[in-house]
Amino acid sequence: MDDQILTYNKITAFNDIKVEPFDVTKRYTKPHKHNKYLELVFFLKGSGFHYLDSHPFEIKPPQAFIIHKDQVHHWHIDTVPQGYVVIIKESFLENILNPSIRVQLNQLKDLEKIDVDKNDRTLPLLFEALCLEMKQKRINNQEVVESILNAVLSKLNHFSNQKAAANNHSIEQKFLQLLSDTLINKVAFYAKKLHTSSQNLNAICQKSFKKSASEVIAEFIVREVKRQLLYSSKNISDIAFDLGFKDTSNFTKFFKRHTHQTPLQFRKSYNK
Repeated sequence: MDDQILTYNKITAFNDIKVEPFDVTKRYTKPHKHNKYLELVFFLKGSGFHYLDSHPFEIKPPQAFIIHKDQVHHWHIDTVPQGYVVIIKESFLENILNPSIRVQLNQLKDLEKIDVDKNDRTLPLLFEALCLEMKQKRINNQEVVESILNAVLSKLNHFSNQKAAANNHSIEQKFLQLLSDTLINKVAFYAKKLHTSSQNLNAICQKSFKKSASEVIAEFIVREVKRQLLYSSKNISDIAFDLGFKDTSNFTKFFKRHTHQTPLQFRKSYNK
């Protein structure tokens, strides 16, 4: 393993959204994460597995996978796949004309796999239309692209049965965004960033997530530790230092408290 997890940037700096048929040569890939973009993959045909962090998902078309920023994933596809890939950079969301796209993506934020009704004929056509529209030579079709993309996301939300209302300005959403950007095992750090008290942040987390703020932070930290243990060759002390732990002993106790394994035991169990 390399010291660092591979980070891919599959889209040029001059484009903030990319849509294309799934590349059949990418049936087997190395574990990697994405550079500040979200990837949506829709399969019409294919079989095998999609490995997302430490969890294997069996590919059973029609089906969509969502790979969020910083998630580690790779493909192991054993038959010729057919489908589409949509890559959305953060810059695209900063300049969209249709605000509904943000709402749709927020409703999909906790999803990694969506099973699609086999009798639905609309979603494949929407992906095909989006792909064809992106191939137009003139780059003056932003409203059309956004409209089709919004329809795709709306269909996926319909199939996911997710009805949570989007609220990008709420404290809990900002808290989750901070956790995605910076991981520190201190509630007070995030409370200060959010211009609130630790007690209020705890109350908000209990209401929104049924967990304390420290439990939410721990989930994010444990998830990142598992990524580093599985997909990098960093030693335990370096991982601990990178995540703000003062010494390896405290880091090991923290990880074991949440996983019932030491970091070394976890790494060895998956290497087997």
